[in-house]
Amino acid sequence: MVRMKKSLYDEMVARADAQQVPGLMRFFKCGVGEYGEGDRFLGIKVPVTRSVVKDCWECTDFEELERCISSAYHEVRLAALLTLIEKFRHAPKHHDLRQQCVDFYLTHLEYVNNWDLVDLSCYKLLGEWLMDKDRSLLYQLAAHGTTIWQQRIGMVSTMQFVRSRQLDDTFAIACLFLGKPSPLHDLLQKAVGWLLREAGKKDEGRLCRWLDEKAPVMPRTMLRYAIEKLSEAERKHYLTIV
Repeated sequence: MVRMKKSLYDEMVARADAQQVPGLMRFFKCGVGEYGEGDRFLGIKVPVTRSVVKDCWECTDFEELERCISSAYHEVRLAALLTLIEKFRHAPKHHDLRQQCVDFYLTHLEYVNNWDLVDLSCYKLLGEWLMDKDRSLLYQLAAHGTTIWQQRIGMVSTMQFVRSRQLDDTFAIACLFLGKPSPLHDLLQKAVGWLLREAGKKDEGRLCRWLDEKAPVMPRTMLRYAIEKLSEAERKHYLTIV
């Protein structure tokens, strides 16, 4: 018997749960004037999306990914990104498919337009891809990205470097955000502080030396995220020198 090819888009739509939609729209700030304004939801939780991707990623081609990434539905765009990661992850290190996945990602950044879509995709694609390459792209995104999501990609992609104890880019890109006009968007403050905190887990001394110089000019939310894992005495110290 011939096995029917599963459509990623159709499999996602089939799992829509209208009862979940209002809660998700509140969580992702879809009200008027909020950062997620205009986004639409099917009511699908992330574990369900991951389950669909697990079943569909191998048979999903780039034409189907194009259909999904450009969907009005948030969860379908997430499914496209998670599928892209699976294709990238399973491709041999120097296979053309990896380049194709990264190129697809970079040419569809307009659809990576909420913090979860950024955080669940960028470092597993761009971060991993750039481990042995020039990383100027991330500096360009952080400094000159046309949306807060592109700027956040520039910062959060360094997570892959941090995990390999390569901290230079995280601290350098964090500095770019200190030079941006204030007030810096809360979602960017949190991203920078989060990555600094993760860098500090690998080298607390380096984080503290960086904070000794930069804490006085850091936005408050960014600073609070960055110092979260330091001792109580250190946290109090940095909060009082602002």
